[in-house]
Amino acid sequence: MRFRLISLIGSIAAATLQVAIAQGGMVLPKTIEAGAAFSIQCSGTGKATLYIVGPGQVLKREVQLGAPINFSAGSLYIAGHFVVVLATDNSTQDGSLDVLPLQKPAELSFLAKPSRLQVGLHDGITGSVYVFDVYHNLIDTALPVSFELTTPSGAVQKHVVATRNGSAWTAMDSTAQQGIDKFSARMGDISSTRIVGQVPGDPCGLKMTARQSGQQVELATDQIRDCNGNAVPDGTIVTFTETYTGSQSTVDVPIKHGIAEAQMPSHAGAMITVASGVVLGNQIRWEK
Repeated sequence: MRFRLISLIGSIAAATLQVAIAQGGMVLPKTIEAGAAFSIQCSGTGKATLYIVGPGQVLKREVQLGAPINFSAGSLYIAGHFVVVLATDNSTQDGSLDVLPLQKPAELSFLAKPSRLQVGLHDGITGSVYVFDVYHNLIDTALPVSFELTTPSGAVQKHVVATRNGSAWTAMDSTAQQGIDKFSARMGDISSTRIVGQVPGDPCGLKMTARQSGQQVELATDQIRDCNGNAVPDGTIVTFTETYTGSQSTVDVPIKHGIAEAQMPSHAGAMITVASGVVLGNQIRWEK
């Protein structure tokens, strides 16, 4: 009888210990900043295994229940939602915590398009930026980003845009001057710069003259420039067309030293035109 009583008391004590472990709670932070030190308190007695599982990171720790579980700085550094599981031989408990990105930007990912375009285009240049902390987490709180487009003359276009969900976007006008522009995104003391090449636009005010040369008519344009006064680059094709008694002759020549020159047969009453791409110049009715 005495032996049975002792056994019963032992069984009750073991059951009580299991209930204590199963009902023992975890006290853990709801949120922490990426890379911050933190601790978890697990009540109860005995040994257990703690798992912290989240996006791109898994931590496993053998722990003693009833004592604080300390994690040093840098233990959790990927932002996201983490599940915390405490497992013993007889029970499991779970909780969760959120790792938040640091609010101090450390890196800007800046994309600018296009890298080369014509001058004088409204909203022709676009720029987008993504903001990351030192652990490469996207910072999703609103932060101001300064976009600047600087021309070779020193003129600056500037737009300040607040990030939304970690990114910001803007559009800039290409300027009237050909050359190399610097397109920058800046946040505090962090910046990223891209180079944008601006080239002359289509010819503007295309004009030619004609003169007799034996049995030929010699044609030459004035200096060919775009509407902003930038010289159209050599190699650009200019087309001279002569129409006479229902027939048509065409000569394509490249610009050399800023002008285009050609020779065509001399026919009295012929109509001669000049064009470059879709841009038309003046017409000459040849009477000689």
